[in-house]
Amino acid sequence: MEKGDTTGDGTDPQTTININIKFSGRTIPVSLSLDSTVKDLKSLLQPLTNVLPRGQKLIFKGKLLVDDMTLRSSEVTNGAKIMLMASQGLHQGDGPIRKEAPALLNLRRTAISDRGKKEKKDASVEKSQLERWKATGVIALSECDLKAVPDEVWNCGSSARVLDLSLNSIRDVPAAIGCLFLMQKLLLNVNCILDESISWEGLSSLKSLTVLSLSQNHLTMLPSALGALTCLRQLHIANNQLTCLPTEIGLLTQLQVLKANNNRISTIPNCIGSCTSLVEVDLSSNLLAELPDTIGKLKDLKALYLKNNGLKSLPSTLFKMCIQLSTLDLHGTEMTMDLLRQFEGWENFDERRRLKHQKQLNFRVEGSGAFDEGADKS
Repeated sequence: MEKGDTTGDGTDPQTTININIKFSGRTIPVSLSLDSTVKDLKSLLQPLTNVLPRGQKLIFKGKLLVDDMTLRSSEVTNGAKIMLMASQGLHQGDGPIRKEAPALLNLRRTAISDRGKKEKKDASVEKSQLERWKATGVIALSECDLKAVPDEVWNCGSSARVLDLSLNSIRDVPAAIGCLFLMQKLLLNVNCILDESISWEGLSSLKSLTVLSLSQNHLTMLPSALGALTCLRQLHIANNQLTCLPTEIGLLTQLQVLKANNNRISTIPNCIGSCTSLVEVDLSSNLLAELPDTIGKLKDLKALYLKNNGLKSLPSTLFKMCIQLSTLDLHGTEMTMDLLRQFEGWENFDERRRLKHQKQLNFRVEGSGAFDEGADKS
């Protein structure tokens, strides 16, 4: 077969090419068709870099590649090197994936491992302090440099209403947590808790729990046992490494506040529509490309934070059905103001948010400066 001929199945052997993308000190190899557009290439690079397509500038031989042009017409050939420049703020998740990220992750894991090997801090509790815990129902142990929960905590039993263990180095949450069965508020944020070191069997016994904070730990998943906490009104799980939410979250019909920002969540289950008491939802800095249509069932939803995701669309019923919604943050996504204005119900939503802003100005609410459109202009 002569050079330039097609193969027996009619496919041009030169159709697919391999190119190298230079970004933030690393090389990203990709393969795609010569007839793919530059826009196709940007979409391919989004999950590899966390940079949104409209935040990418691809430069080849000193020239900026144009979205609608094909790689062939742009004279990109096999083995070509293309430089990627990222616009600040236009990213999903915690930001662009850079060369040093793996090293930092290993360092973090080493630190966690080292903490686990250290001898547990002596956490003896005076008798007077234990009596005070039982009398008030409040066990305040935040910022006590604890590496384990003091045994005296479990002696509080049915007296405990609030347990604050935030800002420590605690790794294990044992099954004994279940003996505090009348507890209403549990704060475990900013610790060293791993998936395998938390007893969800114990946690699921806390039937009166209304506030659970697990933010800034090292969790990668939430089990189905979460659905047993049917009295929950606030769930704080931000700044972990969660990739999804369990379908059992739909059982939390009294949940009003969900803070799940700064994770690696790529999908939201349809059952989120069953959480009809939700007032505030923060899903910022995740890997979401879309939201389920069932979001429209959240009639009481007032604030929805979605910045720095890969969102390319919104449920068509969002503005029409969520009639209380007055705060929406879509900065750093593919959703621009021009797109939002095309949604049914946009005018009523726009009126509500402007009225809210004016009230904040009238009452001089802190942080109520210039009106924020809630999304990028272009």
